[in-house]
Amino acid sequence: MSEKNVSNTKWMKRAIFLASLGKNTTSPNPKVGAVILDKKGKLIAEGFHFKAGMPHAEAMAFNNLKKDAKGGTMYVNLEPCCHQGKTPPCVDKVISSGIKKVYISIEDPDKRVSGKGIKLLKEAGIQVHLGLCKKESLDLNKAFIHKNITQKAFGVLKWAMSIDGRIALKNGKSKWITNERSRSLVHSFRAEFDAIIIGGNTLRRDNPFLTTRGSKNPEPLRVVFTKSLDLPLESNLWNCNEAKTLVIYDSSSANENHLKRIPKYVEVEKVSSDNPELISKILAKRGCNKVLWECGPSLATAAIKSNCIQEIITFIGPKILGGENSMNPFGDFNFKEMDEIINLNDFKFSLIGNDICVKSSFKN
Repeated sequence: MSEKNVSNTKWMKRAIFLASLGKNTTSPNPKVGAVILDKKGKLIAEGFHFKAGMPHAEAMAFNNLKKDAKGGTMYVNLEPCCHQGKTPPCVDKVISSGIKKVYISIEDPDKRVSGKGIKLLKEAGIQVHLGLCKKESLDLNKAFIHKNITQKAFGVLKWAMSIDGRIALKNGKSKWITNERSRSLVHSFRAEFDAIIIGGNTLRRDNPFLTTRGSKNPEPLRVVFTKSLDLPLESNLWNCNEAKTLVIYDSSSANENHLKRIPKYVEVEKVSSDNPELISKILAKRGCNKVLWECGPSLATAAIKSNCIQEIITFIGPKILGGENSMNPFGDFNFKEMDEIINLNDFKFSLIGNDICVKSSFKN
């Protein structure tokens, strides 16, 4: 690799690092970082997008300029926007600044922008280089990209199980399969998500809080999907002082007389069937890029079948629960042949005390 290419890669990786600083706060927007060099190749400004409604990365970088950017170069991990949203279009600012060269890692998948921002830059006589550090940029914004392409939130399924593959005893008791460190990690890990989804059975059985325990403000939206609306009168999720709660119910099967059980300050939406895809689409429309499914076997199985899950995280405790009737992570997929089974890849393993955490994704 030439010295010039090494330098360009260095500055793009700096832009990607800056973008990562907004990893838990930018939804529904992408994570973006920007670096500006003067015409001599010296760093004169940088910035990143922190939160929707606040300045975009390019705008922050221009606000931080130490000297005139005319004749300089910009590095940005995502195509600059060209539409008026909560903030002005960034392309206009880049053009008016006199910058002569822009390195863009990937195109914006948002239809309002995709390719249009690059086209405007080129028409203004700016040299545009596309594709530098593409893999890293795709990975950084995979949830945002997935949402824009599919109109569904990027889904991660999490569960904890014993070494013999059980998530609870046959009576539903599961406290605790994993150690305290693993459970604490899950609380902080939730901060990466815009919403956390459970089913009615999990609410009735576990009465969870589904919060980050203060790691994120505001807390992720807590979502309960129910086919019956037979939900408890009292629940930790009905306390919305710390985090908001949304109940989504299947209107084809639920007893709507039970709606009166749900407090007025809890949001309620109905869907036409029990297809989890409807939940994912609702959350995407609400601006959720990435959601965490912490549900039981029935909903987890349905979510996988409807392509709502892109990654999985499994915590394995060194315990044996045993019993043919103990709970498994999934229901029946009705596979008849081995070539029908689900294959995973991109494995990452870590030890948390005496627990094992396995992260993986579905093969495309």
